[in-house]
Amino acid sequence: MMGFTDLLVIITIIFYFLSTASYFAYLFFQKDYLHRLGIYILGTGFVAHTTLIGTTFMHIGSIPAHNLHQTLSLAGWILAGVFLTFQYRFGLRVLGIFIAPLATFTMIISSRLPITPDRLDESFKSFWLILHVVIIFTGEAAFALACGVGILYLLQEHAIKTKKRGFFFNRLPSLEMLDSTGYACIITGFTMVTIGLLSGFLYARSIWGRFWSWDPKEVWSGIMWLFYAALLHERLVVGWRGRKSAIMSIIGFVVLLFTFLGVNFFLKGHHGDFTQW
Repeated sequence: MMGFTDLLVIITIIFYFLSTASYFAYLFFQKDYLHRLGIYILGTGFVAHTTLIGTTFMHIGSIPAHNLHQTLSLAGWILAGVFLTFQYRFGLRVLGIFIAPLATFTMIISSRLPITPDRLDESFKSFWLILHVVIIFTGEAAFALACGVGILYLLQEHAIKTKKRGFFFNRLPSLEMLDSTGYACIITGFTMVTIGLLSGFLYARSIWGRFWSWDPKEVWSGIMWLFYAALLHERLVVGWRGRKSAIMSIIGFVVLLFTFLGVNFFLKGHHGDFTQW
């Protein structure tokens, strides 16, 4: 028999999928009502997703990140929330064609994985862990948005350089707007990840007795942080903008994905609980 949480998962996926369809329809037909429909549907899906996360939190008594099923769901929820916030702030409508499908795909994969974790570790109830996971995921969601903006920038730049004014030219914002929005995403992501790493150090100290243990996840998180720190440095000091910044944002997201998933699958460490099957 289908439970309440199962129903919430299905409702969330349906709304995220319908939002994806609306955004792609907006990309093709450029009708304002299609964009409004996409954002409203995504917002409704986010409300259902919030209810799911809250229900799971109350049921298990800790942050829902005990296995890959829960971790992906949490990541998809934060991704949708961060996008809605940036959408309200910057109004970059077409970015929904990148974020809505990503949120949908994340939830579909999550729904196909085992739901019940092997064990419920008391350390997952730590305040520092909750702070660490939520803030880190928020920063990574902002980096995901930066990747999406970077892809849109390269598409628009190519359309301008070819001088054919093809499909994307009239459907994407100006290069200046894309560049400034991508920069805002990176600044936000870098700030949040920095705070998240600091809270992670405090959590590690309280659980394992040391701030740093050279765990593969810690090492790759450091590499990711250094990558985006270098990107910001080059932008502010050397003047990296436009194409270079867009390409680096995309590469940075690939590094992020490996840090988020690849490390736990291919390298052993004490962060493996978050992506156990």
